Amino acid sequence: MAFDGITVANLVKELKETVEGARISKIAQPEKDELLFTIKHPRGNVRLLLSASASLPLVYLTQTNKPGPLTAPNFCMLLRKHIGSARIVSVSQPGLERIIEFSLEHLDELGDLCRKRLIVEIMGKHSNIIFCKEDGTIIDSIKHVSAQVSSVREVLPGRSYFIPQTMAKEDPLTVEESVFKEVLTSAPMKVQKALYNHFTGISPIMAEEICYLASVDADLPAADLSEAALTHLYRTFTLTMEDVAEGNFSPNIVYEGDTPVEFSALPLTCYSDAGRFKAVPFSSISQVLEHYYKSRSDITRIRQKSSDLRRVVQTALERNYKKYDLQLKQLKDTEKREKYRIYGELLNTYGYELSGGEKEFRCLNYYTNEEITIPLDPQLSAKDNAKKHFDKYNKLKRTYEALVDLTKETRREIDHLESISAALDIALSENDLVQIKEELMEYGYVKKRRAGDKKPKITSKPFHYISSDGFHLYVGKNNYQNEELTFKVAGGGDWWFHAKGIPGSHVIAKTGGREDLPDRLFEEAGALAAFYSKGRDNEKVEIDYIQRKHIKKVAGAAPGFVIYHTNYSLVAEPRCNLPEAEG
Repeated sequence: MAFDGITVANLVKELKETVEGARISKIAQPEKDELLFTIKHPRGNVRLLLSASASLPLVYLTQTNKPGPLTAPNFCMLLRKHIGSARIVSVSQPGLERIIEFSLEHLDELGDLCRKRLIVEIMGKHSNIIFCKEDGTIIDSIKHVSAQVSSVREVLPGRSYFIPQTMAKEDPLTVEESVFKEVLTSAPMKVQKALYNHFTGISPIMAEEICYLASVDADLPAADLSEAALTHLYRTFTLTMEDVAEGNFSPNIVYEGDTPVEFSALPLTCYSDAGRFKAVPFSSISQVLEHYYKSRSDITRIRQKSSDLRRVVQTALERNYKKYDLQLKQLKDTEKREKYRIYGELLNTYGYELSGGEKEFRCLNYYTNEEITIPLDPQLSAKDNAKKHFDKYNKLKRTYEALVDLTKETRREIDHLESISAALDIALSENDLVQIKEELMEYGYVKKRRAGDKKPKITSKPFHYISSDGFHLYVGKNNYQNEELTFKVAGGGDWWFHAKGIPGSHVIAKTGGREDLPDRLFEEAGALAAFYSKGRDNEKVEIDYIQRKHIKKVAGAAPGFVIYHTNYSLVAEPRCNLPEAEG
């Protein structure tokens, strides 16, 4: 997730091709640190989003409009006054810095042609949008930075603009081989870190990619590299920078299942595990940025929306874990119950040998043919001591019988809650949360809706994939969907898959009545069952699979809980790289 200098270079190339020479027709400031320009272009209007947000600084072209406040902020009004109809003369990037500069041409109040500069700095929490005269004098900025805030540079009206040189980094586009080697070997750090710490615009992921392409271990100390390895690394580094300089970009997003994990302006071959990751190419870096951050934002929003449900489930789980541990401990304590029964029986058999007042009694245990020592209460007779031991036995027996049922009940509740937790992990939209909340209501974990309250509409549907051989695969997102897929959607001859011994989704492979099924179908269905389970982060997951006709519902159990025998097993690598069915 690196908005690095290479991404900016790709973006500048795209902006040059799209907005250079076009005119600004509208300026809005939807957020306090965000601008939205509407730009007139012969090929149609485009919108340019500039964000200096400390948490998510962005620049990209978009078709999406965002409404601004009724009263425009001062910075927006200033820009409208000066460059409300300006022509974008050029778009540039100094070196490989995370900076985009727009050179703007407009008419002043006297009708004279003059130029201004709008500079966007994409620098994390230090991001800013700065409006300058042609000579670099700052007119204003979306964020004011005083000397009290930064000792490096003031960003205030009247000050001169300059790029802060907080760290002495080399320009990767022009660095010579001798300098490259010297910089790298003098750094007491790993190769990857040395690359992104000493060269402008290189992000950690791009440094890792360069190491991967050069077949150099990114975690090796840079000083330990041989001369040959350094030479090969430099050549790989140079070839990468040549692609950047020549504009040979390949915008893409790397997904793990449905989750975007990284984006880049260049291919990321370091994500080489094709079963786990897939790289999706895009036609423009703007599409990558908009799609990636929207997807990440959607996932974050779902995590926030589901936080209350997660808290309910986690609290109930922790309570049941403690209860289950205590019950198991108590159950273990009842294991000695048979000892007291034997004591009682032996005392009834041999008690006539006691004269009274003994603290213990040694006799032959006729169950094992070994001598046994029985503790006695000297104040009681042999008969009363026997009764005392029988009473202990009966009490422990009753406790054991009660605990056997209680531990099973607690274990079932834990399994149920863990299955709900797994469903929350794979929820992708607010609609997916509706059924989960309904289940929590049904089982008393969440307060039920009041009489008269309208029941929400259920629109969430199971995942639907097409296997490489054209078979339909269905994956339940929650227990209700698992139940429906297994007992309503699946036919008797269809195959059912589930991660062994851990919470996860039911996966149904529709066979269409065919018996000559390819092995690949079972491998792909197993991979889905592994991916949509609590074991999705493991390298391998054991999967049970069986024909649907051999699956039985557990009487009185929560939805989605089944029993089966004589199943088959396979070991699958968690992955989800199949196309989703349309519609």
